[in-house]
Amino acid sequence: MIRAGVVGGTGYTGVELLRILALHTEVEVAVVTSRADAGTRVDAVYPSLRGSIDVEFSLPELETLATCDVVFFATPNGTAMLMAESLVARGVKVIDLSADFRIKDAKEWSEWYGMEHACPDLIADAAYGLPEINREAIKSAQVIACPGCYPTAVQLGFLPLIEAGLIDTDFLIADVKSGVSGAGRKAELATLMSETGESFKAYAVKGHRHLPEITQGLTAIAGKTVGLTFVPHLTPMIRGIHATLYARLLEYKASSETLAEIQALYEARYSHETFVDVLPQGSHPDTRNVRGSNNCQISIFQPQGSQTLVILSVIDNLVKGAAGQAVQNMNLLFGFKEEMGLRVIALYP
Repeated sequence: MIRAGVVGGTGYTGVELLRILALHTEVEVAVVTSRADAGTRVDAVYPSLRGSIDVEFSLPELETLATCDVVFFATPNGTAMLMAESLVARGVKVIDLSADFRIKDAKEWSEWYGMEHACPDLIADAAYGLPEINREAIKSAQVIACPGCYPTAVQLGFLPLIEAGLIDTDFLIADVKSGVSGAGRKAELATLMSETGESFKAYAVKGHRHLPEITQGLTAIAGKTVGLTFVPHLTPMIRGIHATLYARLLEYKASSETLAEIQALYEARYSHETFVDVLPQGSHPDTRNVRGSNNCQISIFQPQGSQTLVILSVIDNLVKGAAGQAVQNMNLLFGFKEEMGLRVIALYP
């Protein structure tokens, strides 16, 4: 059994992490931090965890966190980088759910996140935590940078086509919708349900912070720089990411065999991936079908038999897009079965 700490246990991602870890048979949740709620029992703030998490919130102090085997940072950007080096020096594994270690170029990270990186030397050693691409590096990492929710859905959707060299990587489009929980648990006018309800909007069209992360990942897969247009949208739902991805085939033939071959390609690529489900041809994935689960559901279309492919990729932004993927990484890191604690059937309705 390992001891786990969670820094930032009061946000949506933090409490989702606690929900998953509470059911993990090889983990003791030993430390949960919150500056605002220090000294208060976790289950007093989140009664849903009564009988499952038996600790009080504490201050995020290094000596306390250093008693853990692994520390998860479910914190705003710029927090994990302040403590990661000290924890690693004490032999603690760090799994960061923020963006602090996702982008390999520290200067580029600073440009997108508006602050200087506190430990740029550690970025190079951090493993990017998308298991379907980077499983072996994750197993031996000291620091794991969990992907963002948008990058997870987009990269898993494009991955087989880019690996097989079938599409024009100079012109990729990701049209992606997110539930409001992706904005975090804070009082902000733009994400109040009374503001988002009965409405639908694109945002950050000039450039979203996840764009360099997605481009970095797709470029690594392709072996050359890719051209990506990424447009995020906010939808009036709490959970979920729906990515509609567009790509053009390099060698085009107007034949029903083309789509069947691509369907077979996806099924083969993800046949051994527990948490990626390639749906039968003609299916339309729905965010409610992955709600509360660590699953990504994918389907592929070739509208009117044209040269353009449409890939649909859906995840729960708080699970496969955050806390669930973090636990999946932890399982790899400590040699547990990858699906341990994560075989949860999606909630319906």
